[in-house]
Amino acid sequence: MKHIFSREFWGERDVEQYIGKLLRYGVMLSCAITLFGGVIYLFQHKGVMVDYSPVPTGMAFGVEDYLRELNTIFPRMLDFDGAAIIQFGVLVLIATPIIRVAFSAFSFLIEKDYLYVVITLIVLAIIMGNMLLGLH
Repeated sequence: MKHIFSREFWGERDVEQYIGKLLRYGVMLSCAITLFGGVIYLFQHKGVMVDYSPVPTGMAFGVEDYLRELNTIFPRMLDFDGAAIIQFGVLVLIATPIIRVAFSAFSFLIEKDYLYVVITLIVLAIIMGNMLLGLH
């Protein structure tokens, strides 16, 4: 049996197919989560009039504060807050191509293509830096 980190293991399988499946399943999972959250949101807000103007009265532009950080989204998801579940679906959608970049770096490393490993890790560092250090 070949080891998962060996070149032979990955040589027998088409890495491009894995990357394609990763993207496909990530988008499908995101859609399912968002749809589930949307159904819950509709049931929670049945009959409530909502102000859908660009900047609702008395509220700053954007989503509510608890939907802006992971440490506040997860507890609200466990309480079946529809908006938090929708927001998590969006986060899964955003994470899908980022995981693809990380997987590409891993596959280049196994292939011992170090130039592409460095380039891919630079791209990943730029993405993560913008996510973590971006302006709010």
